[in-house]
Amino acid sequence: MADQAPRPAREFVVEADGGSRGNPGPAGYGAVVLDPVTGEALVEAAEYLGVVTNNVAEYRGLLAGLRAAAELDPDATVHVRMDSKLVVEQMSGRWKIKHPDMKPLAAEAARVFPPGRVTYEWIPRASNKHADRLANEAMDAGARGEAWSPSDSTAELDAAAADRAAPAGRTAGSRRTGAASAVAPAGTEGGDGGEPAPDGGGAAAGEPLARAGRDRVDAASLGAGTRAATSTGASATGTSGAGAPATGASGTDASAIGTSGAGAPATGTSATGTSGAGAPATGASGTDASAIGTSGAGAPATGTSATGTSGAGAPATGTSGAGAPATGAPGTGASATGAPATGAPGLGVAAETSGEADVRAAKVVASPGWGPPDMGAPATFVLLRHGETPLTPQKRFSGSGGSDPSLSPVGREQAERVAASLARRGTIEAVVASPLARTRETAGIVAARLGLEVAIEEGLRETDFGAWEGLTFGEVRERHPADLDAWLASPDAEPTGGGESFAATGTRIAATRDRLVAAYAGRTVLLVSHVTPIKTFVRLALGAPPESLFRMELSAASLSAVAYYADGGASVRLFNETSHLR
Repeated sequence: MADQAPRPAREFVVEADGGSRGNPGPAGYGAVVLDPVTGEALVEAAEYLGVVTNNVAEYRGLLAGLRAAAELDPDATVHVRMDSKLVVEQMSGRWKIKHPDMKPLAAEAARVFPPGRVTYEWIPRASNKHADRLANEAMDAGARGEAWSPSDSTAELDAAAADRAAPAGRTAGSRRTGAASAVAPAGTEGGDGGEPAPDGGGAAAGEPLARAGRDRVDAASLGAGTRAATSTGASATGTSGAGAPATGASGTDASAIGTSGAGAPATGTSATGTSGAGAPATGASGTDASAIGTSGAGAPATGTSATGTSGAGAPATGTSGAGAPATGAPGTGASATGAPATGAPGLGVAAETSGEADVRAAKVVASPGWGPPDMGAPATFVLLRHGETPLTPQKRFSGSGGSDPSLSPVGREQAERVAASLARRGTIEAVVASPLARTRETAGIVAARLGLEVAIEEGLRETDFGAWEGLTFGEVRERHPADLDAWLASPDAEPTGGGESFAATGTRIAATRDRLVAAYAGRTVLLVSHVTPIKTFVRLALGAPPESLFRMELSAASLSAVAYYADGGASVRLFNETSHLR
């Protein structure tokens, strides 16, 4: 009797997701095994996990999906699709796994099938609705004190309905804001001077800064990642979805970071970034609520100062174009094409995928009013000033030519708080630091929390302040008055003793920027640097004159962000954010 032909191995697609409402907080995962030909859901799995982090929940979802596929056929080949860049890159072997909670889960997932039988693909969140809904069902069940039951699940039907209802490229899903969008304490940060700050302090002595009533943000998860739509007082971080107004998110901790989706007015938010065609974000105004960047066609920004270029039909009070103005101010980031639509405000209202939103934002940011077609996702630099050193509260010049101080105990605590804030959002994909001790120490604390390595970039070092190193502004005024006056008057002037001029620093930062944009195209990178380099990144992105350096305040352990597009355009998304320290 002839041997039977071997049965061909089956193929499965596994889609998995996890979420944590608080990060760490009440968490759950969802996973579905699909037939790759018909798209039929063969097995669904979901579970409430108790209090764990978002990344752990995602790994648990992956593990559950792989196990479900193995139960169907242990000889199968599996293609995993997830919207977690971290999990996909780590399981593909391109990123190292350092976090102690994720190492054993990743190792366990790698053992379910033999090496080579599982492949991984990152997909946008809009393409992962089924697993997303399963994860949310599990968290909802856990909140009721119940276990998730497959017989009660409507995730597949809900995902299919959302696909039919949502416009192309958008989704009506939800997840992952929860308690992480909690209201932070109110308050403003006082600046004590208008001079450019030496690295020792937030600003040197001089004329006072006018900084009344700056809106605050809970944290800076910038670029791709956490989606936005918040309740009152919560930070609207990332991308707000079609028809999903972030109602009442004004005042303290209410800056909308990132990209606002089509028809998604971010009510009451500070206006930073690029407003898209025809999508006003209602009611955001006030001192320090400048609309920085380029206002798109049909995007009025009444009541806001408009720095940059206003597009056709986009009157922005102060610098307006042709067209009829409407009330309100655009929300932070890029508000998309279309009229404001009604929708369900609240936590977890979903949006366009981050890639689509960034592409759309690029079309507005890159040129006045109109932009070229698809330029892809930008390189997003999250700019972190190091934590305090012993020189910081004394407001002493501390550049690259001085004593190279390490962090003080306060500075180390600040770094830990930044690390916790960035870990909650999970969007940082790499960490790059200046070679000085205070930046390397800050970066090391953050990177350890994120499970990443630290790369050193010489170009991110602070300006060399020559003979002024270690002195206060007043001491420099007493000892070197003529040199100080020249330095304040011209970017080409060097500090006493042959330090580095602001012009030289600008040239160095521009070259560093270009190198890093090329190296990290389409990714979100944390750059840990100093006062002058970070201000220079922002100045160059805005096309502002050198004297603008004297008009910025940058606090220790603050976060700023700039996105860079393929055509050379840039968008400032955040500046001097410190709510994570309060």
